Amino acid sequence: MKTVRLYAEIARQIGGQILADHYPMGTRLPSERELSEAFNVSRPTIREALIALEVDGLVDIRMGSGVYVSAKTPRGGKFSAIGVGPFELLEARRAIEGEACAIAATRVDAHDIKELKTLFDNLVAAGEDVEKAETFDHQFHISIARATRNSAISGAVEALWQARLRSPQEKAMSQKAHRAGVGPRIDEHFAIFEALAARDPDLARGAMRAHLDKVLAALIQATEVQEIAELDASLTARRQRFGLA
Repeated sequence: MKTVRLYAEIARQIGGQILADHYPMGTRLPSERELSEAFNVSRPTIREALIALEVDGLVDIRMGSGVYVSAKTPRGGKFSAIGVGPFELLEARRAIEGEACAIAATRVDAHDIKELKTLFDNLVAAGEDVEKAETFDHQFHISIARATRNSAISGAVEALWQARLRSPQEKAMSQKAHRAGVGPRIDEHFAIFEALAARDPDLARGAMRAHLDKVLAALIQATEVQEIAELDASLTARRQRFGLA
C-alpha cells in the first residue's frame, strides 16, 4: 500500500486550487496560519507543502513578502516525486540518532574517537564551503552510528540520511537555510564529540538531541515567509498610527 504523506496531499489540493483558478497567476496565497487553520494541520506541515509546490514551479516563495502563484501546472506536467518531509526527517533523526549517540558513547574506542576528531576538524576547516561542510557533517553522523557496532542502527541512520539527500523538498529548504546564513553548527558538533570522548551516554544523547532541535528551529526560522511580512505590515501600521513612518 502506497503511503500518502499529509504535506504532499495538501500540496496537491492547493495545486488543484491553482489549476482551477481559485488562486490566479500572481496571486498571493493565504498565510501559513490561515492555511493551517483551513486544512486543520500544523504550520510546519503547511510549510513543507509550500516548499513542495515551489519545487514543482507552481509558487514563488519570496522572503519577507509571501507566497505567490507562478504557474498553473507543475514543471513537466506532473507533480514531482514526494519524499519524506524535511520536518518529519528531523523528528525521526532526533529519535534514532539521539539513542544511537548514547549507545555509541558506551562502545567507542580510541580509533573511533580519532576518526570523529578528524571529521570534526575537517568540518571546521570547510568554513564557508557549504558542499564540503555538508559532506563532513554527513560523515560525522554516520561514523557515530557505526560506532554503535549495531548494523541495524547504522543502517537506519544511513537510510534517513539517504532520504534527506534524495528529497527535492529537503534540498530546497536547505538552500533557503544556507541563503539565510544557516550552516553546520560547530559548537554543537563539538559538544557531541566531547560527550562521546567522555563515554557519557546521557550527555551524548542530550547533545545530539539538542543539536537536532536547534537545526529544526533554524530551518523554521529560515523559512518564515508570511509571518515576517505580516509583522512588517503590523509595525508599519503602528509607525503610521503614531506618526513615525
